[in-house]
Amino acid sequence: MSAKLDRAFRSAADALTVLEELKAQGVGLHLIDLGGDVIGNGVSKMVFTILAAVAEGERDRLRERIRDAKRHLASQGVFSGGKRPFGYDVILDGEVKKRVVNQAEQAVLERMKAMRRDGATLRAIGAVTGHGPKSVQRILERAAR
Repeated sequence: MSAKLDRAFRSAADALTVLEELKAQGVGLHLIDLGGDVIGNGVSKMVFTILAAVAEGERDRLRERIRDAKRHLASQGVFSGGKRPFGYDVILDGEVKKRVVNQAEQAVLERMKAMRRDGATLRAIGAVTGHGPKSVQRILERAAR
C-alpha cells in the first residue's frame, strides 16, 4: 500500500515493472490516491499506466524548474548552499548568502589552470600551490563547470 503513486515509483517504467511482478505473485497494490487496488482489472491498469506517466512527467518538470531556479540564483551571485567553491567567499548580504570573488584563491586557480594546460601533473601543481593532488583535481573540475 502507498499513499501516492508519484511517491511509490521512480518512473513509469518502474511502476509498470513492479505492477507486473506483484500481479504475477498474486499481490494487490493499493494506492490511496487512486482509490484502492490497481491490479484488479484492465481498466485499473490502464488508468495506473496513464497516471504513472503523468507522475513521471511532473517529476521531470519539477527537476527542470529547480535546476532553472538554481541557475538563475547563481547568475545573480546568490549562494544556494553546499561546499564553498574555491575562488569565492560566501558572505551574508541582508538575508541572502552571496558569492564574492576571493582574489587570492582566484590567482591560485589561474595558476593551476595554466600549469595544467602546460602539461603539469596534479601532484606537481599541488606541490606549487600547497594542495594535495585530489584537491587540485576537484578544484579544477569544479572550475570547469
